[in-house]
Amino acid sequence: MKREDFDLKTFIKEQTREIRQTVGDRKVLLALSGGVDSSVCAALLAKAIPGQLTCIFVDHGFMRLNEGDEVELAFADRGLNLIRVNAQERFLAKVKGVEEPEKKRKIIGEEFIRVFEEEAKKLGKIPFLAQGTIYPDLVESGGKYGATIKSHHNVGGLPENLDFEQLIEPLSAMYKDEVRVIGRRLKLPAALVNRQPFPGPGLAVRVIGEITKQKLDTLRHADAIFREELEKSKRRPSQYFAVLTDTMSVGIKGEKRTFDNVVALRAVETADFMKGKPTRISYPTLERVVERITSEVAEISRVVYDITPKPTGTVEWL
Repeated sequence: MKREDFDLKTFIKEQTREIRQTVGDRKVLLALSGGVDSSVCAALLAKAIPGQLTCIFVDHGFMRLNEGDEVELAFADRGLNLIRVNAQERFLAKVKGVEEPEKKRKIIGEEFIRVFEEEAKKLGKIPFLAQGTIYPDLVESGGKYGATIKSHHNVGGLPENLDFEQLIEPLSAMYKDEVRVIGRRLKLPAALVNRQPFPGPGLAVRVIGEITKQKLDTLRHADAIFREELEKSKRRPSQYFAVLTDTMSVGIKGEKRTFDNVVALRAVETADFMKGKPTRISYPTLERVVERITSEVAEISRVVYDITPKPTGTVEWL
């Protein structure tokens, strides 16, 4: 069947049947991040096996400003057994001193699974682990799909001694735009379906170099300003965020010389996240963003805007 002829209604029906046949009357543990992919995966599983799904949201400390609370609130009344695990200190300790991006992804991916295993033991034997893996995740993580561009925590970061009988990934043949359509068909709220992508390792792959709590807090503040100003301008790129670089720059604040961080802004337009082009943000909007970040975030002295397309660059920096 050609891709353009793919029937998403039939896909939902077939996946629902396959999940029921695979799971039977047993339970499933879902890695819920609150992003589009895992949210749609949760809705599909809830439709297929109501009452058998437990969703675990791991707050690893790499979320955007106030995002952990927002995720918990969004799923509070969805009829799911949702467990929030606050593991910020644990994850920070694991990546202390680590600068290489692939190593960060591997460490965080494995720690995710370890958390799930521990929570699963508290709940009794749960044989199935579900993830919202989509096709671009598999392609970019390499292996049998080609060269590794970057490992995704739900693909390249999985440890070999996974303590579950089987992995369930019902969206692994789908592209991002198709996942959104599936979410709408499953009647998920627009706020979830239209949410911009966020990597599994979160801000850990948007901080260049070693990760510290101070760096994360600095990035959270700058990122929130950028997203707020773009949303006020009614310009909604496919994905938009800030990156804390490992470069320092001389600046002037209050007529005094400063030597602080450089933050990079990234906004892209794309249909399937396999290719993308930089968003043409208006200069007045960019000027407001720069003025706010440099005046409201004490640790930042300079702001740059990334206009690299995909390819040659990936959407994320790391």
